[in-house]
Amino acid sequence: MASQSPVSLSYRDAGVDIDAGDALVEAIKPFAKRTMREGVLGGIGGFGALFEVSKKFREPVLVSGTDGVGTKLRLAFHLNRHDTVGIDLVAMSVNDILVQGAEPLFFLDYFACGKLDVATATDVIKGIAAGCEQAGCALIGGETAEMPSMYPDGEYDLAGFAVGAVEKSRIIDGKSIAAGDVVLGLASSGAHSNGYSLIRKIIDVAKPDLNADFHGRKLADVLIAPTRIYVKPLLALMEKISVRGLVHITGGGLVENIPRVLQPNLTAVIQRSAWQMPPLFTWLQQHGGVADAEMHRVFNCGIGMTVIVSASDADAAEAELKRLGETVYQLGVIRERHGDEPQTIVE
Repeated sequence: MASQSPVSLSYRDAGVDIDAGDALVEAIKPFAKRTMREGVLGGIGGFGALFEVSKKFREPVLVSGTDGVGTKLRLAFHLNRHDTVGIDLVAMSVNDILVQGAEPLFFLDYFACGKLDVATATDVIKGIAAGCEQAGCALIGGETAEMPSMYPDGEYDLAGFAVGAVEKSRIIDGKSIAAGDVVLGLASSGAHSNGYSLIRKIIDVAKPDLNADFHGRKLADVLIAPTRIYVKPLLALMEKISVRGLVHITGGGLVENIPRVLQPNLTAVIQRSAWQMPPLFTWLQQHGGVADAEMHRVFNCGIGMTVIVSASDADAAEAELKRLGETVYQLGVIRERHGDEPQTIVE
């Protein structure tokens, strides 16, 4: 029997485009460079990124967070819009570490796809860099994984990792929150990165024209609008006013997120009349027939972050946040909890 010739295979035979990976690294370097800040010792291109914690911190505690963008990516695929989901990615992690009083220092990303499209990946990472600039943190590394047959053509997945620092004595953990404190709400920029499984279902049922005018913008633009990053105004506020609690309003809405910073004996009473729900959420509720309780549980309903301060500081905090460009509402108060009632009540 004749012997078979040995097969000679290369990485390209497996479907991996090595040249595309090299091109992407070169394409993203200028965007990453714009995010550099004090402390960066090594960045994009090395095996590991190096960062030295500034000596301005006397007792630094590192705070880390990781998150993704969820099924909002499916809307991005449908619209072929990839320039803002990177901002979402950064926002979800930096807003999470911010609520513990941390200043974001650096960020790393993970981009995974079946076949690398350099233009699409560059758009995504440009958005990540833009988000890092908004948060004041450095994009110092990441991973681009090209895995043939793992993802359908044109699709990808994202994950992000943020690390920040806070003085040990200034960690915000909610333990100082007391009855009588005031809950301020900062306006969201839209649905942020939560509730998109329901949003996509509503779109499937309502079948709207996504390019139609929606209060002066295309409906598609309103639906894909990136998550607001609250880092710089809230860090500035914390330099002037004692903040007792911060809550990033993500999946679970006001009703499930505020209790995460409250002691068991306290309840937040939120007045629904304190702010006007943005048109996007009214549209979603009407076209999806979504009950009020479900709206409050799934969506941020126009409030992306809450700030809890003493009653004596509430007016000053509101004025300072408005000066810093935020839209602010006095949502309600903290009071003693009665029995086993919910720890957030929207009335």
